[in-house]
Amino acid sequence: MVVYSIKDLEKLSGVKAHTLRIWEKRYNILKPKRTPTNIRYYLDDDLKLILNIALLNRHGFKISKIAKMDKEQIQKKVAEITEVDESFEGQLDSLTISLIELDEEKFGRLLTRSIEQQGFEYTMIEVIYPLLDKLAMMWVTGSIKSIHEKFVSELIKRKCIAEIDKLKVKRPETVLIYLPTGETNELSLLFLHYLIKKEGFKVVNAGTNTDLSELIEISDICKINYIFTIINEQKATPDINLYLEKLQKAYPETQILLSGIQTINSSIKQSENVSILNSYSDTKEFLASQ
Repeated sequence: MVVYSIKDLEKLSGVKAHTLRIWEKRYNILKPKRTPTNIRYYLDDDLKLILNIALLNRHGFKISKIAKMDKEQIQKKVAEITEVDESFEGQLDSLTISLIELDEEKFGRLLTRSIEQQGFEYTMIEVIYPLLDKLAMMWVTGSIKSIHEKFVSELIKRKCIAEIDKLKVKRPETVLIYLPTGETNELSLLFLHYLIKKEGFKVVNAGTNTDLSELIEISDICKINYIFTIINEQKATPDINLYLEKLQKAYPETQILLSGIQTINSSIKQSENVSILNSYSDTKEFLASQ
């Protein structure tokens, strides 16, 4: 059983603790449990209820009106709103609720509609990544479990792969992308795959947790024009310059592109065939300029 403080509810719902207390006292919306020492605490059902109420309130429903609804009526109104809502907060709330309930059909439908209306890149940057940031906070508080993490990860990966498959290769150059040993964020790699292929490049995706010896084997199979990797974990690649030297030795005539938190924080020895791309916009500009 997960237990939340009122501050936890504030962080997860976006509703100020002061406002939540008013809703409790004036409208009896929330009925917190209390410890033997009289400290308020809340449970999963309270969190779900507040997420739903916050969504309705942001869409113009007065708290006095919501307080007169039962749970079924609240859920019905939320379902109606989430089918048509296009606002950032609305999308985030709707996706969060469907995630908590493990509603694959609704989660997938919401993502698909966002992609159709606003494009895949916008959805990734403005919807999915903020959602993942929110989920990270929910993970810390214990409001989501490992099954929720796997659930959302698999659904988003499937969307990424579907969008990648829609793109066509229009250029002869090949870009090798991978994450080094110790790096496992497959979603970042798939989004990078999408961005590169969208510019018409052929992409060889060597996957996550890839050893340098595997990269050398790839060079024996096909010609690589660019290598792009993301380095976020310091433990995974403690000495980036040493790692870069080995990579340059394996691919002496190939343009090497580096991104990630550790490339920003490290003093990398740059050369003609090494480029540091510190942001999403840097990556977009570089690809468009080639």
